[in-house]
Amino acid sequence: MSSRQSKPFKACIKCKALVSPEETKCPVCGSTEFTFEWSGMVIVMNVEKSRVAKFLGIEKPGRYALKVGY
Repeated sequence: MSSRQSKPFKACIKCKALVSPEETKCPVCGSTEFTFEWSGMVIVMNVEKSRVAKFLGIEKPGRYALKVGY
């Protein structure tokens, strides 16, 4: 099974946001470059209160990959 078939999301190469495979433009940063080569996931609900969001530089709520490969 390829990584594309085994993962329900693709990751934005620029900001690491995880989006559905049908998305053509990242809703977080506007990039159009994506990959299915990613690992780890964090979901940020409240960026102001999240230490993880601050550590990772996340500025908008959402689902993000921890590591993105090209």
